[in-house]
Amino acid sequence: MDTPTPDRWKHDGVRVVPANQLDPNTAQTPGMDRKAAINFARVGAAKLWAGTVHIHAGAKTGAHHHGPLESVIYVVKGRARMRWGEHLEFTAEAGPGDFIYVPPFVPHQEINASATETLECVLCRSDGEAVAVNLDIEPAEKPLDVAWIDPTHPAPPKGAA
Repeated sequence: MDTPTPDRWKHDGVRVVPANQLDPNTAQTPGMDRKAAINFARVGAAKLWAGTVHIHAGAKTGAHHHGPLESVIYVVKGRARMRWGEHLEFTAEAGPGDFIYVPPFVPHQEINASATETLECVLCRSDGEAVAVNLDIEPAEKPLDVAWIDPTHPAPPKGAA
């Protein structure tokens, strides 16, 4: 059994990854730029992946899913429109400060709802692997709006817009 050295925490403790040192060598989806900050290769993380994603003004990603991984997206700047489902038939939007949860194997597409501003997000996944499975999905013509209903976003009263 290894005996810890007195300075172990100096090298094996908290790690800071500077913003200008994020790694673009990660799984990519057309229409977005992902950069890894936290993963096994960079810091030894075995159970999560974290990084940034930028979606250019007016851009849409290709349809994709992330296999068995759970994903959380935090919107830093801009307006995100998410489409999901077998035909990308459902849609919801999120703005700065909002969190988006994407369950395993859910086909989805991120859309920058702004024609002039880059959508900037922080992305976390439940494994150290950067899984992105691109899909060939024909989107539905008229996606169904789905309200984000949770304790802070209750369902609107019937008849309310």
